[in-house]
Amino acid sequence: MKKNALIVGVSGVIGSALAVHLLADGASVYGLSRGRTPVAAGVKPLTADLTDPVALAEVLGSLDGIEFSKVFFTAWARQANEKENIRVNGAMVSNVLDAVGPGLRGGHAALVTGLKHYLGPFEAYGTGNVPMTPFREEQGRQPVDNFYYEQEDRLFAAAERHGFSWSVHRPHTIIGFAIGNAMNMGVTLAVYATLCKQTGQLFVFPGSAAQWEGLTDMTDARLLARHLTWASDTAAARNQDFNVVDGDVFRWKWLWPRLAEYFGIEAADFDGTMRPLAERMQGCAGQWKEIAERHALKEANVDNLVSWWHTDADLGRPMEVLADMTKSRKAGFLDFQSTPDAFTDLFDKLRAERVIP
Repeated sequence: MKKNALIVGVSGVIGSALAVHLLADGASVYGLSRGRTPVAAGVKPLTADLTDPVALAEVLGSLDGIEFSKVFFTAWARQANEKENIRVNGAMVSNVLDAVGPGLRGGHAALVTGLKHYLGPFEAYGTGNVPMTPFREEQGRQPVDNFYYEQEDRLFAAAERHGFSWSVHRPHTIIGFAIGNAMNMGVTLAVYATLCKQTGQLFVFPGSAAQWEGLTDMTDARLLARHLTWASDTAAARNQDFNVVDGDVFRWKWLWPRLAEYFGIEAADFDGTMRPLAERMQGCAGQWKEIAERHALKEANVDNLVSWWHTDADLGRPMEVLADMTKSRKAGFLDFQSTPDAFTDLFDKLRAERVIP
């Protein structure tokens, strides 16, 4: 079978890691993005607005008969409320699959969503009847509006219509290398720690006591890339939904001082008070610009690096959040990633790429 893969959102934290993995596996990788940030070397870039079906069909139709054996959805577009998220993000899935679906027969499409499948959307985050942890796929959907469910339904309908298999992947908070990504805690914490070091501030945990004390887990983008590829090649994973986490658990009260140690700064004692980064870091743009100029960093605009709001949302949750991987294990995916190593690997790369000093 042809080994042409299409990654929707190729410049993001997930798409970047997936592109590197697929290229190393010998695939020809085409990447859809808005064209605002670089893509991995070797990717054939395609620039299109996923919300414009006519323009998208023109871009995908210009590939001289190339058909894809695998399509990976790793992108979403944040809207003002969940009803708009449903409308826009559901349409993005349909627009892509309407364009490539006829040539995908016998192939596979994978959709990346996340643990908000269980927690609910941001505007109703962690409210109501949140399932018991660790989250398991069998717990199903929650009785709230959620654009993840709309995306799934669009995927399922297209798979039935065009004759391809599907998989749905639900990572927890993702750690990985990408610039300009809207949901990137790893880069956000690296920038925050750098600001603390350069200005002599303590490294203050911004979140809730529940997150500080409770067990949690995360997802390395590289492990997610391997999981996506595994599911696309494995009969036991076809037409299935999966949680995807590193395989270890930790408490932030244990990890936070270790992150501080990496940067040579002091972690503040946590007193149980939430101190969100979005509020505390409002005036940091000038500080970051000065740091970037002093150390010849690649990006002087801090807003192109951080997602204070998303990191606050994850670290401020009022309940324990972690996911079970048994379904993947039983289907044959036995991979593992140390979460502390995922952070230090990312920080090392950010230094090597001159993103942080």
